[in-house]
Amino acid sequence: MPSAASAASLLPVLLEVNCSREENKGGLRPEDLPELSDKLVSLTGVSVRGLMTMAAYSDDPQQCRPTFAELPQLRDAMRTRTGLELPHLSMGMSNDFEVAIEEGATLVRIGTTLFEGLGEPRG
Repeated sequence: MPSAASAASLLPVLLEVNCSREENKGGLRPEDLPELSDKLVSLTGVSVRGLMTMAAYSDDPQQCRPTFAELPQLRDAMRTRTGLELPHLSMGMSNDFEVAIEEGATLVRIGTTLFEGLGEPRG
């Protein structure tokens, strides 16, 4: 498999940030972003296009708002520190995407919503 550095174009990536601070979730700790930001500008082969996060699951989407509100703040600090554009914020899933959009999401993951009602897959 070719590496990103050997590809004809840069590989666009999003950095996952654990804004919910759940131990069972992956991603960078928000407090580690400033140090990492200093290293981002020297990366070759990849283009950091933004940040992503997942909120803790809740039946009440409003409970996700603090997690989603933190990501644009982190992105803005990284923009200032690095000069990178960082146009994308990926946050929100089928149960909370509306709140995520209100907080600035540019990408949402709504697979469950899309595939509900389609019935059983044909085989």
